[in-house]
Amino acid sequence: MAPPLHTVPDWHSNPPESPLLREWLLSEGSLTCLLRQLSDDLFDVQPVQQGWQQLREDECRALGEPSGTLGWVREVFLCGQHQPWVYARSVASRNALDSNGFDLASLGSRSLGELLFSDQAFVRGAFELCSLPANAWPAALRTDNSGPAPLWARRSCFTRKDLKILVAEAFLPAFWQRLAQPAPAGVAN
Repeated sequence: MAPPLHTVPDWHSNPPESPLLREWLLSEGSLTCLLRQLSDDLFDVQPVQQGWQQLREDECRALGEPSGTLGWVREVFLCGQHQPWVYARSVASRNALDSNGFDLASLGSRSLGELLFSDQAFVRGAFELCSLPANAWPAALRTDNSGPAPLWARRSCFTRKDLKILVAEAFLPAFWQRLAQPAPAGVAN
């Protein structure tokens, strides 16, 4: 019997065997900067949805929040060359956002990564990885006709004092297809 839609991802710390997958899943720097380079500066952020929601159980655990915590959820596509390359879901608890005066709602089509990496007070935690089967993909991805192959994803928590922002990123088939193409001049794949 197939697992239900919205299956909770099985996050772990075991990197895949593929050196290419490990390179991208464990890259410590700004994914936005890397995607900008890879796209020959044809990069943009497409908001999918954002708003106050009850956070998933695995997100509450990762943030150290009680079950049923209300938080801000932001889902976007990070696009290169006008194609969605990465699906990102960022969450933070309402209490942490309110007490720190941090406004995720005003980002619009700006990259959260640029904000996090420009503020040296944020410290990135350890990566957790997973391979998302097609039936666990968020609704925004299930409209893609990319087939049943799993999506490799990573997540990490960015912390500044008592503010924690959990950022999960799933690498889409179009991203891996782009990596298989010759790189633009001056960019290494």
